[in-house]
Amino acid sequence: MEREYMDYDVVVVGGGPSGLSAAIRLKQLANEKGQELSVVVLEKGSEIGAHILSGAIMDPKALTELIPDWKEKGAPLNAAVTEDRFFFLTETESMRTPNWLLPSTLHNDGNYIVSLGNVCRWLAQEAEALGVEIFPGFTASQVLFDNEGTTVRGVITGDMGVAKDGSEKAEYTPGMELRGKYTLFAEGCRGHLGKQLIKQFGLDEGKDAQSYSIGIKELWDIDPAKHQEGLAIHTAGWPLSTDTYGGSFLYHAENNQVSIGIVVGLGYSNPYLSPFEEFQRLKQHPEIRQYLEGGRRVAYGARAIVTGGIQALPKLTFPGGALVGDDAGFLNVPRIKGSHAAIKSGMLAAEAAFDALVAERSQDELTAYASSFESSWLADELHKARNFKPWMSKGGLWWGTLLAGMDQKLFGGNAPWTLHNTKPDSAKLKPAGQCDRINYPKPDGKISFDRLSSVFLSNTNHEEDQPCHLTLKDSNAPIAHNLAVYDAPEQRYCPAGVYEIVAEEGKSPRLQINAQNCVHCKTCDIKDPSQNINWIVPEGGGGPNYPNM
Repeated sequence: MEREYMDYDVVVVGGGPSGLSAAIRLKQLANEKGQELSVVVLEKGSEIGAHILSGAIMDPKALTELIPDWKEKGAPLNAAVTEDRFFFLTETESMRTPNWLLPSTLHNDGNYIVSLGNVCRWLAQEAEALGVEIFPGFTASQVLFDNEGTTVRGVITGDMGVAKDGSEKAEYTPGMELRGKYTLFAEGCRGHLGKQLIKQFGLDEGKDAQSYSIGIKELWDIDPAKHQEGLAIHTAGWPLSTDTYGGSFLYHAENNQVSIGIVVGLGYSNPYLSPFEEFQRLKQHPEIRQYLEGGRRVAYGARAIVTGGIQALPKLTFPGGALVGDDAGFLNVPRIKGSHAAIKSGMLAAEAAFDALVAERSQDELTAYASSFESSWLADELHKARNFKPWMSKGGLWWGTLLAGMDQKLFGGNAPWTLHNTKPDSAKLKPAGQCDRINYPKPDGKISFDRLSSVFLSNTNHEEDQPCHLTLKDSNAPIAHNLAVYDAPEQRYCPAGVYEIVAEEGKSPRLQINAQNCVHCKTCDIKDPSQNINWIVPEGGGGPNYPNM
């Protein structure tokens, strides 16, 4: 197809912290050197921040490097952490761990409780003030290659106005080519194009199998008498079994609001486990419920998180582009922080791209990005964190906590060994017949809720007459394999009620996909045991519209 096109020096795919930071750094360098440089950021959400969801406690280290006067410029980092509390939970009791026993990674002195969506909105303003073009509501649906298919030349935006059956509606508009001398992919965890590039260029060869978690979060307005701005609470243990990796957080932010959430490792083995239902159970624990009683839930969302660490970090570069942020996977797992790492990775990629452009090395591989990362404080930080998740996965809650704690407290993360993960999360489910069902209580509508009322609070919306963006490689697999062997776990690992087994009288069961409910968490793409579900981008602007998340 002949498409319209626009040429840029750098195309950035994704308006999260890594993509925006890369764009800002590129324009900063161009201004410092008196160079003309065109940069565009493509964002699939309806606005910057619409698809951004994180806990979040933010380490401002990288932001200070990027914009030293961020405080004077009004960056929305206002609620400094004033106290850390860590609890081990049983079903009815809680045991607080003394702070002196906690590794330094769990101390949050100098950090801020933030809405990462609002931080990104602010970063977008800074980027636009520098001359960055930002296109919200536009998806990057395809990678644009050169004629040989060996070098990335940009991306193609998604067609608009395509009907469910693939026909063109009256308002059909074909996507256009955004051509870049370099393209930086900053789509976040399990990026639609990032996973294709990793496979095509073999970027994960010789690396550990990547591992993931799902994070589910709610925002609550609570009783001012119970609010303690700056208080950060983390828990481990109940409601998760001791062999399931995960934990929870409750952060007291500004304006009498708290962010509460659960993180569940997607390497769990019991197909009856439901991260969403585990979250509802968590909120009923006395240690947690005390803050929520009398309050009001105002927002809900979910997002997958990359937790494989530096051992699973793919090669960062390929001809014509690079992976930044969670498209690669820079999360520091024991710190439960990734925004500072995303910002730093975006800066490093931008610096390498700028130098290459000035030297007129367009489409060369940005090897300077990889080498600058390897010598950075970020690589050192991730190296020290590398054994935490493997210890927790191998040892379970108690042994894992002990061994991971010793790794951090005794060796400072520099133990003379590195643990590895060789099995992807999708391969870790046991057959349903080998597992116990989990009987979850019904929601009370005050503290715990059902999926559909939760999705309503995410402001999720998709144009209904469009092709389904949750595609199946084999339409028979959901029934013949997933239902037969695992009792259709997609009904439970999806936090939005997208997947439903419908069994009508006199008919064979079938999988119904309610794609309009999808909050773009990517969990199905990761955890599906037959790797049959492929998440692709829907029409631009679709999905959640998170406020203040």
